[in-house]
Amino acid sequence: MRKEKIDDIDDITSQLTLDEKISLIHASSSFTSGGVPRLGVPELVFSDGPHGVRHEQGRGWFPIDNADDHSTYLPVGICLASTWNKNLANKYGNILGSEAKNRGKHVLLGPGINIIRSPLNGRNFEYFSEDPFLTGKLATEYVKGLQGQGVAACPKHYAVNNQETDRHNIDVRVSLRAIHEIYLPAFRVVVQEGKAWSIMGAYNKVNGQYATHHEYLNNRILKGDWKFDGVVISDWASVKDTKEALLYGTDIEMGTELVRDFNRPVYDEFYLANPAKRYIESGTVDECYVDDKVRRILRLMQRTTALSDHGTGKRNVQEHQEAALEVAREGVVLLKNDGLLPFNKREIKTLAVIGHNASRVFAEGGGSSQVRPPYEITPLEGLKKIVSDFCDVIYAVGYEPYYDKTLFRKLPGEAASQSREYSSKTELARSSNKELLQEAIEIAQKADAVIFVGGWIHGHEGMPWGEGTYDAEARDKMNLKLIFDQEELINKITDVNKNTAVVLMGGSNVEMDNWLPQTRAYLHAWYPGMEGGTAIAETLFGETNPSGKLPVTFANSHEEYPSHCIGQFPGNKTVEYSEDIFVGYRYFDTFKKEVVFPFGYGLSYTTFEFSNLKITQTDNLVLVECSITNTGDRKGAEVVQIYIHHKNPTVKRPTHELKGFQKIHLEPGEPSKVQINLDKSSFKYFHPKQEKWVLEAGTYEIQVGNSSRDIKLVDEIEW
Repeated sequence: MRKEKIDDIDDITSQLTLDEKISLIHASSSFTSGGVPRLGVPELVFSDGPHGVRHEQGRGWFPIDNADDHSTYLPVGICLASTWNKNLANKYGNILGSEAKNRGKHVLLGPGINIIRSPLNGRNFEYFSEDPFLTGKLATEYVKGLQGQGVAACPKHYAVNNQETDRHNIDVRVSLRAIHEIYLPAFRVVVQEGKAWSIMGAYNKVNGQYATHHEYLNNRILKGDWKFDGVVISDWASVKDTKEALLYGTDIEMGTELVRDFNRPVYDEFYLANPAKRYIESGTVDECYVDDKVRRILRLMQRTTALSDHGTGKRNVQEHQEAALEVAREGVVLLKNDGLLPFNKREIKTLAVIGHNASRVFAEGGGSSQVRPPYEITPLEGLKKIVSDFCDVIYAVGYEPYYDKTLFRKLPGEAASQSREYSSKTELARSSNKELLQEAIEIAQKADAVIFVGGWIHGHEGMPWGEGTYDAEARDKMNLKLIFDQEELINKITDVNKNTAVVLMGGSNVEMDNWLPQTRAYLHAWYPGMEGGTAIAETLFGETNPSGKLPVTFANSHEEYPSHCIGQFPGNKTVEYSEDIFVGYRYFDTFKKEVVFPFGYGLSYTTFEFSNLKITQTDNLVLVECSITNTGDRKGAEVVQIYIHHKNPTVKRPTHELKGFQKIHLEPGEPSKVQINLDKSSFKYFHPKQEKWVLEAGTYEIQVGNSSRDIKLVDEIEW
């Protein structure tokens, strides 16, 4: 297909027949939407890829064997968010754009920016944070980097999409204030500051109407108040009604055939295909609604590689792999350390590495975000590379999550859990795990130090515990308990070897009260990408100084989170967000609830001092200045976090609301001055009756710290 500039969108639109217009607004294959060859209008080519361009599928749904589709596997979204580094987020997006362009993609379906309302959401690993400000700022840089390569970002899933359970049917009941203060700000900033060229609609209903064709969300807010001039793309099979899709802002419908008939595409019968044509021809819906969609699609083509020459892009190059390592280094979070870390490889003669996740790869798991990388360094490989010249490395799997997968693929969900065969096979599995446990204890006893690598895994693999146990699309976890008897394993290891460090992988925290008190060091590594094993090893042995900070609160049990103890999760047909604006740390801190590790928390091998807070207020801006000094003997990085608190509000406001942050890298003894501007919007709340943002007069605290519960400096201003 030739590429040429469409200079006059209105002129091209006027030349299209109704059939040609209709062909542009729905899918033509699993990952393309239609084109108009006679006018040089190509198909748009989409790809999943929040953290790497997905494997090649051609026009079908299943992966193509032996395709040239290896791509850089970057750390997942929540790991990127843990860096709190806007420059890295921009670089991350730039890499994705370059690799997508090299693969011939016009639209990359990411980033995932839904708020992490519950730790049980199986897709949290793709998302950024429980906080809308942190999510929005990092996602904006991701979008800018991606679109700088001529590939459209498609932030998802718009909006209020916070669980996978029954995601096609649930109706989220949520206040206007919570919608605007918690669930929309990240989307607003990627549209208004990031200039995102497309947005993906969500599956769920919001207050009674499906999000993908939601009159208030799409027409009133997105395309109205925010002046979004891009394309609203449905999630695959999220369109449910032709008339609403025509009238309420859906521009391209994708994926519907996967629900209607998985094996025989029926593109002409999509909601926005022949049914839409009949609405137009009957006069029930004016053709101008289709014309608006077409103009938006043509504008998207103008902006992207679909019609413009943005170069060929690069893929699997060294600089991309180095960036993947850089993100992993800054994204892993050191949560506990009593002085055990960093290990000294010259003082260890025998190192025991224990845990299945030490040798497991993750790139091709988790659902639609899977990637085929050219390689993936496991923690065991990373450790061997760093220490094998100095000490012996011995490995025991400790536990084994693989069983007879064929059996469980035949028995979905409840049927599997209730079958006799299932029970028998589970008992055999537990029996065999005792042998693995004993092997792990024995190597821990004879080692000078132990590194346990466990946690969650991705789960579209027919595992015997069925649905609700792993990090994956289309399923949520049942609880936060460590799977495969890992608690017992950790405790047995620490009983025989006190020099044990725990490394956990996964998209969320786990229950910690039964093992953390006995553990001297704990590193949370998320899913850290193709160079993750290198980053983990470097951090454990001090070649990298950890600087990651939690983008979510780590409480011990899921039942302690407001989505569970106040609101509903997952609900039954409807989900009441009764916690309202009090999501994550806004709830835990305001109501003084105990947590294990607070939002924004993360340790370093050096120390930092905050001082000299100065606040300068003008009519429209508040300039926050402070000094930060590395007072330790290692170079390192700290995140200066700014929270605000209205001391005497007439409505309920959180104790802390993040409104600014900056990551600072410092040499030993080096001081630095930090300056962050807060505009008036930083102090406003959304008034649901007036349906607008309001700045209420009163006293506001400016709180500066390195977590939501470690505020170092405080001053006040008056509005």
